[in-house]
Amino acid sequence: MSPIKTLIMGAAGRDFHNFNVAFRDNPDYEVVAFTATQIPDIEGRTYPAALAGKRYPKGIPIHAEDDLLKLIKTLKVDQVVFAYSDVPHEYVMHKASMVLAAGADFRLMGEKSTQVKSSKPVVSVCAVRTGSGKSQTTRRVSLILRGMGFKVAAIRHPMPYGDLVKQEVQRFATYKDLDKHECTIEEREEYEPHLDNGVIVYAGVDYEKILRQAEKEVDIVLWDGGNNDFSFYVSDLKIVVADPHRPGHESTYHPGETNARDADVIVINKVDTADPQAVIRVRENLRLLNPKATVIEAASPLFVEDPAAIQGKRVLVIEDGPTLTHGEMAYGAGYVAAKRFGAKEIVDPRPFAVKSIAATYAKYPKTGPILPAMGYGEAQTRDLEATINASDVDLVVIGTPIDLTRIIKINKPSQRVRYELQEIGQPTLEDILKAKFGKK
Repeated sequence: MSPIKTLIMGAAGRDFHNFNVAFRDNPDYEVVAFTATQIPDIEGRTYPAALAGKRYPKGIPIHAEDDLLKLIKTLKVDQVVFAYSDVPHEYVMHKASMVLAAGADFRLMGEKSTQVKSSKPVVSVCAVRTGSGKSQTTRRVSLILRGMGFKVAAIRHPMPYGDLVKQEVQRFATYKDLDKHECTIEEREEYEPHLDNGVIVYAGVDYEKILRQAEKEVDIVLWDGGNNDFSFYVSDLKIVVADPHRPGHESTYHPGETNARDADVIVINKVDTADPQAVIRVRENLRLLNPKATVIEAASPLFVEDPAAIQGKRVLVIEDGPTLTHGEMAYGAGYVAAKRFGAKEIVDPRPFAVKSIAATYAKYPKTGPILPAMGYGEAQTRDLEATINASDVDLVVIGTPIDLTRIIKINKPSQRVRYELQEIGQPTLEDILKAKFGKK
């Protein structure tokens, strides 16, 4: 029989991983194309032959998802694999209906066919939505494990937006490594806080090769998930973060519901700033989805360098980009800090937005009067800089996980907002990790 002609729908992450572990060396399938969405300027490239393997000497073309139906017809596609994350269930089924009507099969791939087994224990930290607080939870777990005597490396969900061959396996131990690998703002937001805590970070494209290299220098692997995707690795302890600012999303988004149902531990974060009734609703929803999971409630307390500097000022608030865009959050820590510390006005940045930043607002109109820190490449980073500097404000409140002033020149006073995870009551993450792994 001829191999099954397969198209993989993705966003430069889960799609490449699924290909590498399930299709690259499998003669039963021929992957004829990837499609890409969510991330600017991904389509129009090629998954390179050096990564695609001997069965794909010309590599595999990456097209815009808008061309999906045309590609199914022209490439005579037999099956379409959906391989990206943080989208409503209804959205997934609309895509499925399009594919089925075009005559191809529609497939979702699960843990058994996509996860890699490690020789070391793996703790995974995932979430039900982008922006739930997964990153500070991962940092908290890494500090606890190190305090228990274990050497830990964080392996981050992929964000390969540059030269894919160069990014096959990346190791970050210092800020110089970030510059060496020409990291985007989105990558720096995830990597820098780990480096600040003395934790090595791995990322890239080929996650089995990444894992094998990390195993050589650590006692425990820490999977730092992205969006609301599930882990690429078989996990010994599965921690999932939920967000009461978006009650109901834990059961209505893909694959966040998968994470909620599969978790060993669920952290309901941000209970200090969420409506108490929303916290109760999320807790009840999670109990129905996964009654066996241990539930921890946690706060995300804010830390500002000089809170008094915000009072009475007209401010521009900048937040993590993906949280505001496909994460659909209307605000984040920067907005909460601006309100809490008495900003006179939160100025809408949309009239000052230029080029790709204006295009981002057009694509995600629900983003509202907050500036998403988009920086998927040098051009977009410069557009962000221009938008900030054109804004008519007294002060910039930076709610991103990194210090943006290291990357862009801001011609106005600024205040950076930091936030960390703080468990409330018992059990704590430390209780659970000690019970699972003990001391080294």
